[in-house]
Amino acid sequence: MGKEIMIGTIPVVIAFLVFIGVNVAPFIIAAVILSFLTFVIMRQGGMSVAQKKTPIDTPKTTTNFNDIGGQERAKKEVKEALDFLIHKDTLKQYGIRPLKGLLLTGPPGTGKTLMAKAAANYTNSAFVAASGSQFVEMYVGVGAQRIRDLFKEAKQKAEKNNQDSAIIFIDEIDVLGGKREGSQHREYDQTLNQLLTEMDGISTSETPRVLMVAATNRADMLDDALIRPGRFDRQIVVDLPDKKARKQILEIHVKNKPLAADVDIDAIARDTFNFSGAQLESVTNEAAIYAFRENSKEITQRHFSHAIDKVMMGEQTDRESTAEERERVANHELGHAIVSEVVRPLSVSQVSLRPRGQALGYVRQSPQQDRYLYTVENLEHQIMIALGGAVAEEMLYGGRSTGSRNDFEQALNLVNTIIDCGLSQLGIVKMDMVSREALHEERQRILNELLEETRAILRSYFPVFQHAFDHLIREEVLNGEEFRAMMAEAKAMPRKNNVEDLESHLINS
Repeated sequence: MGKEIMIGTIPVVIAFLVFIGVNVAPFIIAAVILSFLTFVIMRQGGMSVAQKKTPIDTPKTTTNFNDIGGQERAKKEVKEALDFLIHKDTLKQYGIRPLKGLLLTGPPGTGKTLMAKAAANYTNSAFVAASGSQFVEMYVGVGAQRIRDLFKEAKQKAEKNNQDSAIIFIDEIDVLGGKREGSQHREYDQTLNQLLTEMDGISTSETPRVLMVAATNRADMLDDALIRPGRFDRQIVVDLPDKKARKQILEIHVKNKPLAADVDIDAIARDTFNFSGAQLESVTNEAAIYAFRENSKEITQRHFSHAIDKVMMGEQTDRESTAEERERVANHELGHAIVSEVVRPLSVSQVSLRPRGQALGYVRQSPQQDRYLYTVENLEHQIMIALGGAVAEEMLYGGRSTGSRNDFEQALNLVNTIIDCGLSQLGIVKMDMVSREALHEERQRILNELLEETRAILRSYFPVFQHAFDHLIREEVLNGEEFRAMMAEAKAMPRKNNVEDLESHLINS
């Protein structure tokens, strides 16, 4: 109301002064200059009224560590660090300096944010959260000012709630904590410097005590000054869950869902190798959506199978292919499946001819055990599985198609891994110290040998194409048990003396 009165009064005063003969030009110029300076100060300082009235606010967290499936080692490390906040009086007896910061690293969706929320609940601390991108603005000084406001708010929130400690969580800290580049000055540097200053200001005598928790999936990009001891004292890896942890996560997310008697959580955990916690939650949610679409009262194993495919490959598309393309794709995928089942028994979970994402068909594999260390034999088996589709097309159609492009990229990456890890005939080498010709020859040698082994496997199980092909074209999906039964039947059949006649028969049919 006062602003409106002032806006209406100023023109009247100016008009009156002009009427009585007073020169108002100096007053107008001074008012314009003062307004401009005020505007610049407000923009550079990031202290607009709107910003002051809108502090970063985070509701009280109810998440606890029992809500996080798996990650037992990471949870143990976090709890140990948090115990320093809880048992602060005992620290003095041992002369322990309390930790100032925890850095959670790991792939996206593994539960880093959940871990931070559970930490606040575990210690009964005030919890304030922000993302790194919130501190980066186009106006100079805004990020640094928000850092100051964040620490101030955390302490005020703890004092207001009569809490002895506060936890500040910054997600995507690599956005503001990236490595500084020589003498170049960036707005990020000013924000980072302010963060370092605030962290250094935390001491054991302060009440409430503040603990910084940050998360990133690019720890290698962080500035050395940020991750040195005394700032982020602990780096805790929150990695992708193993099979046991995946089962725990799935059990947490299916508690409120009506499951059918045929649902096998162990099988789902096995089929979701390399899935993050977020992806596993999405699998259970998508399975419930499939059941809802069918108006089914219970969620069945089939719904979970569809959900895994959707999370892994994307939604099923309406892409219509010709009969010739469908037949070629079917034989291509069967080539992958046959080789996979021979070199890794019980690995094929499903062969599908339903297009999802960019794929016209796919083979879903379910490893019998999680593997994190690979021998040259393991890598060669992966390459042979990748080459199986293209070799099947060669044997049945006399040539390859563009559908093998991604398979070849995967195979070449695996070949480079063999060479780079010193598992090839070149021995232990540094890639940039070997000539391009030598590398090319070694790649070709490895690929040619594995191509011959792949052809030999497919020739041995050639009858599988005839039996599985008809089923796959008709039903579009072939599950692992049915496929293994066809493999066993083909193995029991007498070997054909003339494989070319069988190839010709399949092509003509």
